[in-house]
Amino acid sequence: MRLGGSTVMLALLLGVVPALAQESPGIVPARAQLSEKTKPTHKHLKQKRTAPKVATRIAVAAKVTAPQVDPSAAETAAGMSDNERLKIQSALLWSGDYTGSTGSEDPFLSAVKNFQKRAKAKVTGSLSPTERANLLAAAKNHEDEFGWTIVTDPSTGVRLGLPAKLVTQVREAARGTRYSSPHGDVQVETFRIKGSEIKLAALFELQKKEPSTRKVESSALRDDSFFIGGMQGLKKFSVRAYARDGEIRGFTLMFDQMMETIVEPVTAAMVSAFAPFPERSSSPFAAMAKSVEYGNGLIVSEQGHIITDRKLASGCQVIIAEGLGDADRIADDKDRGLALLRIYGPLKLSPIALTADMSKKGDVTLVGIPDPKEQNGARRLTEIKARLAESNAIELRQAVPMAGFSGAAAIGAQGQFLGMMQMQNFVLASTESVSQPVRLVTVAAIRDFLTANNITAVTEGGDAKTAVVRIICVRK
Repeated sequence: MRLGGSTVMLALLLGVVPALAQESPGIVPARAQLSEKTKPTHKHLKQKRTAPKVATRIAVAAKVTAPQVDPSAAETAAGMSDNERLKIQSALLWSGDYTGSTGSEDPFLSAVKNFQKRAKAKVTGSLSPTERANLLAAAKNHEDEFGWTIVTDPSTGVRLGLPAKLVTQVREAARGTRYSSPHGDVQVETFRIKGSEIKLAALFELQKKEPSTRKVESSALRDDSFFIGGMQGLKKFSVRAYARDGEIRGFTLMFDQMMETIVEPVTAAMVSAFAPFPERSSSPFAAMAKSVEYGNGLIVSEQGHIITDRKLASGCQVIIAEGLGDADRIADDKDRGLALLRIYGPLKLSPIALTADMSKKGDVTLVGIPDPKEQNGARRLTEIKARLAESNAIELRQAVPMAGFSGAAAIGAQGQFLGMMQMQNFVLASTESVSQPVRLVTVAAIRDFLTANNITAVTEGGDAKTAVVRIICVRK
């Protein structure tokens, strides 16, 4: 059985410093230390053009240190949205031009120059509109083949690239999310662990021993990260973890040996796209199929009416407003993304006041009750700091888990209720633009929705925090 070369190749690939992970200060991934006996023989990536050898790409990328961004790098990205920059980087990975950078040059800038050299164009480090179009067109076949997309994992807050047509099954895992092929021959599992539960070094030792079927081929531990790679039964596996701000975040990749030639073309792109603590995110959230899904609702009348995210309330056999009872779905609005629920019985409810002034953008606080997994089964209100930007996009201040948070209240700097938060899920085509992953449904939109359903909005009093209720959707 041929294990050494391909396993170590995977170790090296996962030892590359991810460009996006470098958005997180202090996170410098460790590189696996290899003995002379285990130096691999690398193959070409299977692409439609002749790509640089994997060994060459790794050799360059392995020398990367956290870059001091060159002024021309900022010029290169000028006028690009976060989403467009991610698409360009994805295309540069597929083309074999994203090899990392040496010295102080920004990896993105280096990749653009590599592309221009290969195309025999003037090397400026700045893509012209024609070059940008050609680059994206060349990568589209690969993206169409694998369904390549960059998403935010709602359970952990990490950002990762996924071959969505390959890992079509998305399920909750013990400490994150599992993305897998239908028969489990390819699996990507994210995890997030609070530092108070286990230290990085202890987790490193535990991951090497559990499960007992693991045979470690290579490993490396640093102050803020670790890597482990080898065999787990008949599957190749690797684990990468990073520590920051009292948390450990990472992912495990496993695949059957027979899948190596299929997984190989996307492995390097997955690693480079991974950001455990992204400073900002324009990536949509990965959608999970759940038999029981949690979210938030906002009480809008004393008669028991509650508004919530339409997607949360779709396909439910039973809807529960926790602490209040069962709820009926009585109306929805596809365009606004709203659903109207109602609970019955003699209840003392405190509806939210719908009187906010939306003329100013700025800091907002999202108030909701996250997935019970985040609070060991509790239902405490949690606050997430954010900023309200143009087109009612909500920009999170930190990369935090967002599972179970859709439908939360958005509160302005002066304590006024601004509207309801919605989370947007991903589509397969990464070359197409996507809507903002977190957006605001404004007070005006909520008022119009209630008026259309003959409900008079409350305009006085009504603390937003007391109007938040956890919504539970039970599906088949």
